[in-house]
Amino acid sequence: MATAVHPGPAAGPDPSDGWDFTVPAELSARAPAEARGLTRDGVRLLVGRRPGLRTGHHRFADLPGLLDPGDLLVVNDSAMLPAALDGRLPGGDRVALHLSGARPDPRGHHLVELRCPTAGATVPYEQGSSPARAGLGITLPGGGRAELTAPFTTRLWHARLDLPGGPTGYLTRFGRPIRYGYVDRDWPVEAYRTVFASVPGSSEMPSAGRPFTADTVARAAARGVLFAPITLHTGVASPEAHEAPYAEWFRVPEPTARLVGRVRAAGGRVVAVGTTVVRALESAAGEDGRVHAADGWTELVITPERGVRAVDGLLTGWHEPRASHLLMLEAVAGRPLLARCYAEALQHRYLWHEFGDVNLLLSR
Repeated sequence: MATAVHPGPAAGPDPSDGWDFTVPAELSARAPAEARGLTRDGVRLLVGRRPGLRTGHHRFADLPGLLDPGDLLVVNDSAMLPAALDGRLPGGDRVALHLSGARPDPRGHHLVELRCPTAGATVPYEQGSSPARAGLGITLPGGGRAELTAPFTTRLWHARLDLPGGPTGYLTRFGRPIRYGYVDRDWPVEAYRTVFASVPGSSEMPSAGRPFTADTVARAAARGVLFAPITLHTGVASPEAHEAPYAEWFRVPEPTARLVGRVRAAGGRVVAVGTTVVRALESAAGEDGRVHAADGWTELVITPERGVRAVDGLLTGWHEPRASHLLMLEAVAGRPLLARCYAEALQHRYLWHEFGDVNLLLSR
């Protein structure tokens, strides 16, 4: 299996380039679908197809009938860990530490973000007020400790961690799910796990897979739709920053790589369930579009100029106007279709964020 190692920060174009729209605060999904009286697959699904710039409005439960026999859904089997920790600074002040993925980079360092605790959530520190500095020690629960070593971006720092029992076990015992201010209250880890989650390691949920239920999967499989897994452990998003993606650990197993090749050769569509899947598959694809087994760290940034080689569609949530993911969506769907989908989503009041509605983009 090939290994890709990219330990440095990713560079990319301005994610706000050309995208100008406003998402009203009331369109933030503040709670899981189940708490809003829906099943997981009861959220709304806006389908955009090209050519023709056709759109359609559905419930997610309709998905099996919107795909063709022989299509392949590639899913992320990474399971979210409760990656938010309560800490204390040397003077005793409280601080929130968000751990970006449980797996250390090739040098043994982790990436962390320090945030200011507020009532029920966390917020970024105001400019110039963050306590972050090289050598800062942070006391964590249960005898854990973090020491910042060097800045990685304006908000993320390299850190050495001492977490008794190892990151996965420690976070399971002492962590809580990362929660941003638009979510109404703390929800248990199970609310952030998809039906595909089996490999712990993500800091935040690969949320495009959340609406799937066992019934949805069974009905899709009965129609002849295929499923295959990849693993990509997500880092922390920090929705206020809108940075280009940075290095994340991924794995495309050999059976998935072979199945992608067979489906495309037979004329079927490869549909990525989430931007994490696009990043993993494209990181494992050669210039000819053939996907090979691979694992390691990828810092690939997918833009319209770079394009996509291995996917024919994408199931994804709704993204903020300055989110770097919009560049990837544009690479898959093209700008005219994507603009139409977002205009209709706003007009029809679709819900944003990890507990919200979803968008299926089919490029052929």
